[in-house]
Amino acid sequence: MRIARVESLFRDVNERIAESAGGFGLSGAEFICECADPTCTERVTVGLADYERVRRDGTQFLLAPGHEATTVERVIARRGGYQVVRKVQETIAAVVRRLDPRTDPV
Repeated sequence: MRIARVESLFRDVNERIAESAGGFGLSGAEFICECADPTCTERVTVGLADYERVRRDGTQFLLAPGHEATTVERVIARRGGYQVVRKVQETIAAVVRRLDPRTDPV
């Protein structure tokens, strides 16, 4: 479950970055890698429209290339300088869905 919590924390930080970038009328921003390594300091540059597409699914995360944890997630898209992963391990997928800031609390 640590993986889910770490990645969800990075996602929460990136939500604030996206809000700020949008508030300034920017079309993109530099986001932190949402991988499971709590010491990761990699950054990925993503357009806000692409960021929004990733966020439509609470099991998807933005990662620097090569930062995926293949036991719990799969790369579903590779873009210039970043990749999108989806959680495939059901327990972790359920936790990240529950921790998604865009999901209404039950």
